[in-house]
Amino acid sequence: MTYILLIAGFVLLIKGAGYFVDGASAIAGKLHVSPLIVGLTIVSLGTSAPEAVVSIIAALEDNGDMVIGNVLGSNIINISLMLGVTALISPMIIERETQTREIPFSLAAAVLLIIFMSDRFLLSAESSEIGRLDGVLLLAGIVLFLYYIFVKARRTKEATLDDEAKKSGNDSSWFKNIALFVIGLAGIIFGGNLVVDSASTIALSLGMSQALVGLTIVAIGTSLPELTTSISAARKGEAGMALGNLIGSNIFNILFVLGISAVISPLSVSDSLFADVWILIAISVILLILALWKGRLSRLGGGVLAALYLVYLVYIILRG
Repeated sequence: MTYILLIAGFVLLIKGAGYFVDGASAIAGKLHVSPLIVGLTIVSLGTSAPEAVVSIIAALEDNGDMVIGNVLGSNIINISLMLGVTALISPMIIERETQTREIPFSLAAAVLLIIFMSDRFLLSAESSEIGRLDGVLLLAGIVLFLYYIFVKARRTKEATLDDEAKKSGNDSSWFKNIALFVIGLAGIIFGGNLVVDSASTIALSLGMSQALVGLTIVAIGTSLPELTTSISAARKGEAGMALGNLIGSNIFNILFVLGISAVISPLSVSDSLFADVWILIAISVILLILALWKGRLSRLGGGVLAALYLVYLVYIILRG
């Protein structure tokens, strides 16, 4: 039965991602904005839903390490393994503004996070935590980001759409587009949960430790919405949506998910998490360098990012 649930989960993920991208792409046509902007906002917020739910529940249970670890792990996977695999399938051209604004914004969010985590080092406090004031400042950051996206959307409303994109948005009804989007998102979330739960059960029955399952299967499983959505978008020629989904998801995870979680309950910070946030910053810098180099993410660049995750995976397994 567990194997059947695993297969069902993958089917829901794959079909859900297809509907999700079709609906989001058509909505972009209806709104006369580029798929990149939809990926940075609606799609990235939707695929961040699992992280948001898990983090808010953990915050209510006063488990700060789980909240921060969930976000850090998801972000590292997004811009190493997920973006790397997507680029291996379909190399992508990276817009100039994405190189100079969206990716640096994601990097700045990671730097802001390590500053908020460093009470013990910067303020000589007895312990470190991301407090409610920090949470409010993080939420202010997401408001700033959404304002930037709103301004960008207005500026590029017609210029970034080709005739096919306009046609895809105008030939179908709002109801159909929104229905595809919602059904697809539901399929992604439920499918991801089925895959994580069933794969974890199978792995434990084969003798894998709970810690190893959490660091591998569960960590990757909670990022499956981003992966399936981005691969589906890339295969359908929506590379901008794929990139926007992953970059936007990282920004939402830090600024919105951590922000709302910290406002609910201050998040305690363990020293072991500092290594992971520095790794996130380092990989973000590497992504920025790859993006600025020739303005595209090639299969070679995708391979480099995916290889970095494998190195990180070996490190966290050895670290225990």
